[in-house]
Amino acid sequence: MVRLPLSPAEVERGERLGALLRRARGERSMLATALEARVSPETLRKIESGRVATPAFPTIAAIAQVLDLSLDTVWAEMSAPERDGPMRETDHEAPERLAS
Repeated sequence: MVRLPLSPAEVERGERLGALLRRARGERSMLATALEARVSPETLRKIESGRVATPAFPTIAAIAQVLDLSLDTVWAEMSAPERDGPMRETDHEAPERLAS
């Protein structure tokens, strides 16, 4: 089976997801987070680095639960319009400032 290359939009979504998970994980170790979510540390590392831009929903749901992230927050980050750089925490709180 041949895997098609990811589109630039998919790559960007993966990078935004990885940045969100890294911020949410904070000082918590990647190993502890991965083990609690029942995913391999390598999988978490690849998602956080953007190398796995389209992870399976159950994987993201498990990681989000461990990090106390709502799936709404994850979805908002992944479906944000393309722009320069990842979405910041304050962007979720005041979207009207982004239009200025």
